[in-house]
Amino acid sequence: MKEPAIDNKELIIALEDLEKEKGIKKEYLLDSIETALVTAYKRNFDSLENVRVEMDRKTGATHVYSIKEAVEKVENSETQISMEEAKKINPDISEGETVEIEIVPRNFGRIAAQTAKQVIIQKLRELEREIIFNEYNDRKGEIVTGLIQKADRNIVVMDLGKLEGVMPSKEQIPTEHYRVNDKIKGYVLDVEKGSKGAPQVIVSRSHPDFVRKLLEFEIPEIYEGVIEIKSVSRDPGYRSKVAVYSPDPNIDPVGSCVGQKGVRIQNVINELNGEKIDVIEWNEDPSIYIASSLLPAKILAVDIKPEEKFAQVIVPDDQLSLAIGKSGQNARLAAKLTNWKIDIKSETQFREMLMNAQNETEKAEEANVNSENEEEVNKKENAE
Repeated sequence: MKEPAIDNKELIIALEDLEKEKGIKKEYLLDSIETALVTAYKRNFDSLENVRVEMDRKTGATHVYSIKEAVEKVENSETQISMEEAKKINPDISEGETVEIEIVPRNFGRIAAQTAKQVIIQKLRELEREIIFNEYNDRKGEIVTGLIQKADRNIVVMDLGKLEGVMPSKEQIPTEHYRVNDKIKGYVLDVEKGSKGAPQVIVSRSHPDFVRKLLEFEIPEIYEGVIEIKSVSRDPGYRSKVAVYSPDPNIDPVGSCVGQKGVRIQNVINELNGEKIDVIEWNEDPSIYIASSLLPAKILAVDIKPEEKFAQVIVPDDQLSLAIGKSGQNARLAAKLTNWKIDIKSETQFREMLMNAQNETEKAEEANVNSENEEEVNKKENAE
């Protein structure tokens, strides 16, 4: 007489409810439970036999089948069955083919219930992680606020509410000191799946786009698209340069960003703990744009070579150190902002350069005249 299958109608009802509420397909969960039950059977019964578990899609009845190979002489009873016994199950079976024998292992109903529960919990966790991953993946390029849970030189870990935000050392502002329980803002650089499957947000405070987003948040005209941020270059913690533009001639893009008495830009500076921000007006004329990018230095002239994207900039003698900046910072940020190579010379240096060039030209011309004279003398001597 055939043993009854393990029934679990309540499980099917629960899976159907989950499909409606969470969107996890019942079929997918049943397939996962069946796979897990095979592993659970082998682990709990210390068995090497091949088994297949099948759950009835309507009643939840669990059937366990032992899969055995039909052979003339049985050497391993866990994986083999004699031809004589196999033919009782399937009269048409040939040697080497497999036969399935339904079995009802002792206490397997309890094991099945526990396994099903574990699988459902695991799948719900996976679904929750996937939802959170997609939510934050859609928030790439946005600003988030979090509470610092851990802070050292290598990494800062932030509590973002639903998951962790991680700020590696290269994404930190070198002049800032982070402390546990401090609330800070960060720019969502990327979202990754951690080693255990939990999503992890990579946060940055050093990225140029962090400044861009802070300005967008602080200045309605940028958020609304009336003013456009054309470019941002940054030395995190020390100085940023931002090029802004408005197609509306009635709008002063720099004035709008700085605000009355500098109040708008000061809010951004405060968020960056004192990092200086130079707001300059973008211009389609490279000469004007490059001259503006070197502010606060005054510029006398800009000579450009468009095919090389190279600019020679002349400044008054007393403006040279300001134009170059400490450790070349101002010139470096201007070059990044404009995407042009910039060579800065003082007025005196430029004059010396011109004089040297003129001297070289005169020497070359003199050498050429001497050469021509020698050639003339040689011709006369040869003629005589």
